[in-house]
Amino acid sequence: MSLKEYKPGTTFPGVVGRTPETSSPAWPEPLRAKPGAPNVLFIVLDDTGYGQLGCYGSPIRTPNLDRLAANGLRYSNMHTTALCSPTRSCLLTGRNHHSNGMACITEGSMGYPGANGIIPFENGFLSEILQRQGYNTFAVGKWHLTPAEQISAAGPYDRWPLGRGFERYYGFLGGDTHQYYPDLVHDNHAVEPPKTPEEGYHLTEDLADQAIRFIGDAKQAAPDKPFFLYFASGAMHAPHHVPKEWADRYRGQFDDGWEAYRHKVHQKQLDMGLIPPGTELSRHDPDVARWDSLTPDEKKLYARMMEVFAGFLEHTDHHIGRLLDFIESLGELDDTLIMVISDNGASAEGGPTGSVNENKFFNNVPESLEANLKALDDLGGPKYFNHYPWGWTWAGDTPFKRWKRETYRGGVSDPFIVHWPKGIQAKGEIRPQYAHAIDLLPTVLDALQIEPPAEIRGVAQSPIEGVSFAHTFNEGKAENRHVTQYFEMFGHRSIYHDGWRAVCPVPGPSFAESGMSFGQMEITEEKLRELDAHGWELYHVAEDFSETRNLADQHRDKLIEMIAMWYVEAGKYKVLPLDSRGTQRFAEERPQLTRGRQRYIYYPDTSPVPDNVAVKVLNRPHSISAEVEIHDGAEGVLLAHGGSTGGYSFFVKDKKLCYVHNYVGTEEFAVESDAEVPQGKAELRFEFDPTGRPDLAQGKGAPGRGQLYIDGKLVGQAELPVTVPLLISLGEGLTCGHDAASPVTSRYEVPFAFSGKLNRVTVDVSGELIEDKEAELRAIITRQ
Repeated sequence: MSLKEYKPGTTFPGVVGRTPETSSPAWPEPLRAKPGAPNVLFIVLDDTGYGQLGCYGSPIRTPNLDRLAANGLRYSNMHTTALCSPTRSCLLTGRNHHSNGMACITEGSMGYPGANGIIPFENGFLSEILQRQGYNTFAVGKWHLTPAEQISAAGPYDRWPLGRGFERYYGFLGGDTHQYYPDLVHDNHAVEPPKTPEEGYHLTEDLADQAIRFIGDAKQAAPDKPFFLYFASGAMHAPHHVPKEWADRYRGQFDDGWEAYRHKVHQKQLDMGLIPPGTELSRHDPDVARWDSLTPDEKKLYARMMEVFAGFLEHTDHHIGRLLDFIESLGELDDTLIMVISDNGASAEGGPTGSVNENKFFNNVPESLEANLKALDDLGGPKYFNHYPWGWTWAGDTPFKRWKRETYRGGVSDPFIVHWPKGIQAKGEIRPQYAHAIDLLPTVLDALQIEPPAEIRGVAQSPIEGVSFAHTFNEGKAENRHVTQYFEMFGHRSIYHDGWRAVCPVPGPSFAESGMSFGQMEITEEKLRELDAHGWELYHVAEDFSETRNLADQHRDKLIEMIAMWYVEAGKYKVLPLDSRGTQRFAEERPQLTRGRQRYIYYPDTSPVPDNVAVKVLNRPHSISAEVEIHDGAEGVLLAHGGSTGGYSFFVKDKKLCYVHNYVGTEEFAVESDAEVPQGKAELRFEFDPTGRPDLAQGKGAPGRGQLYIDGKLVGQAELPVTVPLLISLGEGLTCGHDAASPVTSRYEVPFAFSGKLNRVTVDVSGELIEDKEAELRAIITRQ
């Protein structure tokens, strides 16, 4: 029988084992979604405050997001957790962040059940649910939901995007990344960016391209199959990177300062009806300098930092618009349930004066106005990892006080847009009902008429903790069903219940008023009792939307009730114990795939090793040894760790052996050989011997002596007066045989791949260094 003669039901004579019951071929029914099932699109912005989108009163132009708001709904009372990983876990699971083990970002995880950084499989992801319902599932952009020690090529991969129900992935697994030199992963493997910054590369454009490609790939093969796309840009997290022409569009528009910005945005929000009539603007933050008190140079620098941020946001909106336009070209925009949200309030990680290298914040390194002014003309470009100052953070959260990492409304109240014309008749309306990030998953399931599964891949599912707000889509005055919600971040606590909020700020309402900096105070049992007795504030947010009137003294009974309720919720969701430490958490040791290693061997032409999996050399004696074979003046990088924001590089250049330590982008300390590297086989070695102790609180790693050896002979040495104390770099790991992403040092251009033969590089942290009496004597003489 030929294929042309075949018709359904035709039998196949002569097939071995054919019986009357199997005389006709039969295939299992393909998994198909319900007829007419809409697409689902989550757009997750990073570090975008309540008052930073155009449709939330900002002067920053966001026409594509504004278009979604005009044809959909804006929610004025949406809440998040005050930090990125915790919020993202809520969005995708419908469970609270402590229930997900996400008390903090994955890099700051601890061993307690609510803070171990490991999202349990009984908390199923929306992607896992929708995949079983016949959806294609794609994740593009920032992930930051895999334990930090599990994101290397050694896996395990079960908590990577493809292990949690996404069929395709393109983006970065960590918390932030360079927008021009990103650390990219495609599905389950690391990849290089398709272009260089010189060729016009920018991450946001690349992410939009990939999202469009994923959808297009699927739709051309199965046009009726719906998709779930989780699109999480690196924007607006630092670095604030954008081509200069986008920032220049805002030239001079912020010269009147952050107070003026707040007053204009507040009035616009009132005019829009976004905030209730009579909502007061929160007080001038004690940690923020008044604009009129600044010097002309400070005003110039800070205004430009905000121009760059504004251009970055408009640029991001433009590429979101490209994605929306593509979906519209398919004829499916109106039947795509789109939810746009930020993961927390505006970020204060730039410090009071802003930063040209956010890695200083994570290493407790103070900023220098003089140095930052020198970077003015290059802000937004690939040279710097810039972030604006606290004043713009505070302004970005208008009308609220405070910011990201704190559980006042400035940290936890965020813009939220829903767009679904085929499912929502209302257009351009505002919804005041209380909602939280945990509510998105149950709302989607409600709108799609999907019951939460009892099990996923054989794992019994925990109860969903969020509450659907789908009933508010077409009824602006619908009842508020999310009545109680706790908050906790770095010991900073609050709770909402039926129109009231109680807040216990840590270390205080502001750093200035507490006399301490972020994460400086340790919450002991004694301190906790003191905070519970005297540290809580009370706000009737049903009447005081922006938390301006503390009623703790007038309504003591209500406050005690709210504090007790917080403890009930804390017990229910595994919130305790509290850990108020900030950047100090990064120094904690965490579980590793291999225990007790003192020797790490790296090979050329392999994937970058993420910082949390790479060898830890900071503040300890160590050696780096490379087995090489050099001919015809071969040169290049042997081992590099980090990038322009901090790190170290061991390399050969101009026939000399070199080591450079990049101290958080502020200064390079170099050791160079006084002898040429010989032709042929050789062992090239660098040793670091600490000569003092680190001062982590002051942003100073251990000083020490750097020495270079060729075949065991000392050929160069120098003192390293200070080293990186806590975090090598932001997003850029360790590479062997070349320097990936941004360059560790200005002494070469990336990738500066080693052109000789490199067998391996061994890093030894056992503390065993070459005993060289002559070198020790010379070092003593040098220090005198």
